[in-house]
Amino acid sequence: MSETVKKWYDTRAKYEWTRLSQDGYHQLEYLVTMHFLEKYLPKTGLVLDAGGGPGRYTIELAKKGYEVVLLDLSPKCLTIARKEIEKAGVGCMVKEIVKGSVTDLSRFRNELFDAVLCLGGPLSHLLQKSERERAANELVRVAKEKASLFISVFNRYGLFRVLLRSGENLTDSSHKEMFTRGTHRAYYRHPKAFRRTGGFTDAYFFLPNEVKELFEDKGVQTLTLATCEGLSTDLEEATNLLSKDRKNWRKWLEILLQTCTDPCIIGLGNHLLYVGRKLRSSCTHEC
Repeated sequence: MSETVKKWYDTRAKYEWTRLSQDGYHQLEYLVTMHFLEKYLPKTGLVLDAGGGPGRYTIELAKKGYEVVLLDLSPKCLTIARKEIEKAGVGCMVKEIVKGSVTDLSRFRNELFDAVLCLGGPLSHLLQKSERERAANELVRVAKEKASLFISVFNRYGLFRVLLRSGENLTDSSHKEMFTRGTHRAYYRHPKAFRRTGGFTDAYFFLPNEVKELFEDKGVQTLTLATCEGLSTDLEEATNLLSKDRKNWRKWLEILLQTCTDPCIIGLGNHLLYVGRKLRSSCTHEC
C-alpha cells in the first residue's frame, strides 16, 4: 500500500472516526456490516480488525466480549483508536494495536484468529492485482480453519453511477483507466463527486463478483455478498430525512437488510461486503 494512501488517511483521521456515524446515509455501511458480523461471528474468540482505522469496529466487538487485534497503516488513525478505546473502557479486550499493512501480516502466525475483518476498503487501496492477491493470501492464512472472513471493498458500478450524477465529462482522459480497469489514481484531476469530500487517494474499484472469486480461489466458502447502501444508494438526502423518523427508519432498515443480498441490486452500492468461511488450512509458506 502506497505512502500516498497512508498520508491521505493521516490527514483525514478525525473524519474517519466520525464517517460511519455522521448521518443516516453513512450509518448504513456500519449497520449492514454489523448485521452480518452478528450473524456470522463465533460467539467468542480472537478477531483481527485489519485496516480498522480509528477502531470503530474494534471497539464495538470488544464491547460484545471479543478479544481484538487492531492493525492499520495510518499512525494518526491509530492514535485516535487508542484514545477512543480507552474512553470506551475496553482496553483489556484490545490485545494489540499494530501499525502495518494488510499485504504483510507476518507478525501473526498461521491460523491464529477466530475471525478476520478487513472493512472499509483496505483491499481497494491496492492498485496492483499482485498486491490484492498477497493481501487476500495473508488474510486467509492468519484465519483459523472454519473462521469467518468479512471483507468490504469499493464497488465499480456504484462509482459509475456517482460519476453520472456528478455531471462528469465521462470522456475525460482521467476517467479512462477507471472505466477500463477500475483504477483511480490520486494524481488525476478528482471527479466532482470526490472534490466535495476533499478528493480521493489511490483506489481500485472491484466488480461485484471479483472479491468473491479472489477468496474462493484461496479455499474460502462464500457465505454472502451484500451491498451496504442497497436501495438507498445515491439517495443521501431522502435517506437522511427518513432517518429522523424513528418508526419509518426502522422499517427502511428492515427492508434494506431483506434486499441487500439480492443479486439484482448488489452492483448498485458504493461498498460491497463479502462474508466467507475458510474451509481448508492455508499453506505454511508465503503463497
